[in-house]
Amino acid sequence: MTTVWTIGYERLLPPELVAELEAARIERLIDVRYRPQSRRPGMSKTRLAELLGDHGIAYEHRKALGTPPDIRWLFKHGRVAEGAPAFREHVERTAAHELDDLAAELEHGPRTALMCLEADPAVCHRRVVAEALARRRPGLRVVDL
Repeated sequence: MTTVWTIGYERLLPPELVAELEAARIERLIDVRYRPQSRRPGMSKTRLAELLGDHGIAYEHRKALGTPPDIRWLFKHGRVAEGAPAFREHVERTAAHELDDLAAELEHGPRTALMCLEADPAVCHRRVVAEALARRRPGLRVVDL
């Protein structure tokens, strides 16, 4: 069965993130943050890519699957009921081909996790990304770490 994992680093330090990914035998982490920057040391794009690489995990940033600021504001302020459909419409309009390509990669590609900040996937746009992938690949199993 084709599977995609998701993870939020909100409550994790970099070594804990790596440990979670290694425990799930993740081979590739796709960062779905619009801006791959963090105030938390080690969680910005370059440092995170280096850390993951040291553990044999490939890092990719896919900005097109990130939440633009206006929609991110809705999620950040607890307005998920508005944010999720707004992001769904946005990502299908602006990044449908990236979703198509990723859905096609999942079956034969490396074990892949989608990463964003939020610990709870129910209030994160990565849930919308995972649902869009599942629509493209029926039977896709989504596992939240």
